[in-house]
Amino acid sequence: MNPAGSGGYPASSASIEGQASGQGRVYQAARDQLITEHHHHYSQPSSDNPWPGPDSVRVALAERAPKILRNRSSLRAALTAAIGEGHGIHVVHGMGGCGKTSLAFWAFHEALEQGRIALWVSASDRVTLRAGMLAVAADRGADPGEVAAAQLGQRAAADLVWHYLDRSLQPWLLVIDNADEPAVLDEGGWLRASAAGTVLVTSRRSSATLWRGASLHQLDVLPLDDAAQVLCDLAPDAGSLQDAKTVARRLGCLPLALNLAGTYLAHQLLESWTMSDYHDRLQEEDAADLIDQGAQVQDSRHLISRTWQISLENLSTQGLPEAATLLRLLSCWASDPLPLTVFASNAINTVDLESLEPPLHARQLEPALRGLLDHSLATMHQRSDGTRCVQVHGLLLEGVYSSIPVEHRPGHVSVATNLLRAVAPAQDTTSVDAEQLRLITPHVTALLHHVDEATVSPAVELSVQVAQCIHEMGDYAAAIALTTLSGDTSQRLQGATHPDTLTARHQQGDSLRRVGRLADAEQLLRRVHEKRTEVLGGEHPDTLRTAALVSLPLYLLGRHDESLTWLGGAIDGQRRVLGEDHVDTLKSRALSLEFLAETGHTDAFVREGPDTVATCERALGPEHPVTVIAYSNYALGLLHTAAPEEAETAARRAVEARIRLHGVDHPLVYSAKLVLSWALMLGGQHDEAVAMMREAVAGRERLLGPEHPLTTKARILLAERLAAADQHEEARQLLHENLPAAEGIYGLNDPDLVRIRRLRSG
Repeated sequence: MNPAGSGGYPASSASIEGQASGQGRVYQAARDQLITEHHHHYSQPSSDNPWPGPDSVRVALAERAPKILRNRSSLRAALTAAIGEGHGIHVVHGMGGCGKTSLAFWAFHEALEQGRIALWVSASDRVTLRAGMLAVAADRGADPGEVAAAQLGQRAAADLVWHYLDRSLQPWLLVIDNADEPAVLDEGGWLRASAAGTVLVTSRRSSATLWRGASLHQLDVLPLDDAAQVLCDLAPDAGSLQDAKTVARRLGCLPLALNLAGTYLAHQLLESWTMSDYHDRLQEEDAADLIDQGAQVQDSRHLISRTWQISLENLSTQGLPEAATLLRLLSCWASDPLPLTVFASNAINTVDLESLEPPLHARQLEPALRGLLDHSLATMHQRSDGTRCVQVHGLLLEGVYSSIPVEHRPGHVSVATNLLRAVAPAQDTTSVDAEQLRLITPHVTALLHHVDEATVSPAVELSVQVAQCIHEMGDYAAAIALTTLSGDTSQRLQGATHPDTLTARHQQGDSLRRVGRLADAEQLLRRVHEKRTEVLGGEHPDTLRTAALVSLPLYLLGRHDESLTWLGGAIDGQRRVLGEDHVDTLKSRALSLEFLAETGHTDAFVREGPDTVATCERALGPEHPVTVIAYSNYALGLLHTAAPEEAETAARRAVEARIRLHGVDHPLVYSAKLVLSWALMLGGQHDEAVAMMREAVAGRERLLGPEHPLTTKARILLAERLAAADQHEEARQLLHENLPAAEGIYGLNDPDLVRIRRLRSG
């Protein structure tokens, strides 16, 4: 351009030149001119870059349409009714992969079956939503000029869409799929109710403000039977329904995982796995990687390894990155319901959450948990007793844990262990919250699968503590399972002679005794005693505790002299090392009362019995478990010394104490009732004795099993009570069915069996 003339304006005679390219413009003026432009930038259509709109809104764009939609019957009925009514907004929400899009696909075709127009729009991002909704407007009658004006921002796009939806001559169903960020719908006012049709939204978000006034439907995983049938639908030749149940259970009955697994099994080319083969590989390999091999579309929403990352990224965008840290912490536990008491202040105060990577502050727990719940990464349950629990799907937990950098895992496992320790009952507690214990046990077990050399010891210590409480509650099979895993884990990481390993094996042996595996218990406890003697010394309290425990299976196996030798040696050592009033010493003395009385050491029993009971009451209190053992064994001993009246008083006290300690339905309660029934029989109260003995037999059969040695012994003793009550036919039948088995278990010299053989011969 030429230089400006006087006054700053170009001289009128000067030539003005300019050049524009593309969509640029050149404006020429000799005097003042005001130019205002609004620029709306849209990429232009071309063969390489078409206009960003869907090819069709009349097709359900569900890449993984279900072959057969299993279950969901109540929700399908609700949506069928809603489509028929022809109005309202319905939001189906749930975790990624739970089948929301599959349900929407079904609803889409249900609308067509009902003669309605069915329209499908994806809300996965702003551009896709906008383009899809404008295509809906065009479908419902908007002319190209109106749509173009909305595209260019010259008129409100959402108003245009709803103008034509509201005036549609045909009723419709509008599916808005993958609305995981409700803000995308809210910004343009895209979500509205209409009298002309029904809106169905699928979303991972459960509590968005935008959902107010909508009907909410939560979608969860499938029931096991239906989940197994999904696998059979997809891969009918890969295995039986029972095989499918095994795989479905491992996949957590998640529809996405089921579809990926079934598709993989049905379309193998180089191999031909059965469902059993697939299940074995799931145990051996990275589950997410194996499952994702069934994907036909490499999209994050259709990959187990990536689908939940979408929600975590959304949480981070919303300013809640700590939700990912909380999810990492949860991944150290199991997929079972986790009581929220683990995050209560008394538990949180015992750990350093800020040591996690990235750090998690205590004040961030509440919003982080709410974020996980809102994005369907976790669910909340309230149990009948009022306990609130959070639950996360197993495959999600596996994927999250595997994504934690290896160097950060010990920190998460350590915090998870300490949180559980804070809410676990102590080993010496006199009362245990059974429901709390049952809820935390799967999470203690899960920890053992994540420990390394740095974190194994605290986790094993916690697991043995929990196993002992489970044992005291009478669930001996569960105690065996947990102590076996604890011992195996400790042995693998710390060695067979490590104190943690031996502690776990000691408790395992005690529980094996309780389920009647007497030979196994004796062998294991002998090995523990041998190793503890080598490592800790023969006078160490742990070594003496194992020596006392060895005596119990020996006694039950009929090896009474050997049993008394082990127990007597333990008591002598405990008196020297721990003192007369120590709980271990008193427990061993309480156990000895039964042994002394039943093996004919009457003088020793008379000398030791009253003093043992009195010392337990003074040192431990009348409600302590060891005192209650002393009560019961003293009552049993009195029966052997021909003092039935005194025995009945002691036995009633033992029953009452056991009920206070353990509740009415516990194996030890029935053991105490067995003693009381004998006292009643000797006192001539035959009907009451028989009734109580029947109760004891039924309790042992229910809690321990019909083949348990103690159950067999109880049936033998019931025969004795029946004979005393002149009910000889039933007594003979019971002896015929049970005496040979009892003699095989306990030996011919068992005092009870010797007495009952005399009864039978008489």
